[in-house]
Amino acid sequence: MIFAMLAAAVIAAPADLSWMTGAWTHEKDGVVTRETWLSPLGGTMSGAGQTNRPGKPARSEFMTITATPAGLTFTAYVDGQPPTPFVAIPSDPGSAVFENRAHDFPQRVMYRRCGADLCAGIEGVVGGKPRAEHWTYTRVSVPE
Repeated sequence: MIFAMLAAAVIAAPADLSWMTGAWTHEKDGVVTRETWLSPLGGTMSGAGQTNRPGKPARSEFMTITATPAGLTFTAYVDGQPPTPFVAIPSDPGSAVFENRAHDFPQRVMYRRCGADLCAGIEGVVGGKPRAEHWTYTRVSVPE
């Protein structure tokens, strides 16, 4: 019975991340980064991201958050790379931290609500040195 309750909690876990739902944007030094997260449905959240740098082609990625045997898993789908899973690790309420220590960079993906905004970041080690990128997304009004 305890196993069944734990399994149900893991399967329902993406609903706990509904605070990520919506269209978000961040702009700094001419670089525009956007993310859109669909509300949880059937135990899955789906997202898409796009980064536009002046004079360069747009970079896109797709993401899912699902319950897997390893735990709640954020999977990134980036062009030219195999899908990369990051498994949730304990984090504060209102935040989600996913980790894959075997990945080159990033090794950690993080989201949290910062007031009305969505804060996100990636962290890891490159060449033996810590590296991090962080974004504060503001909600985009999408016409219905």
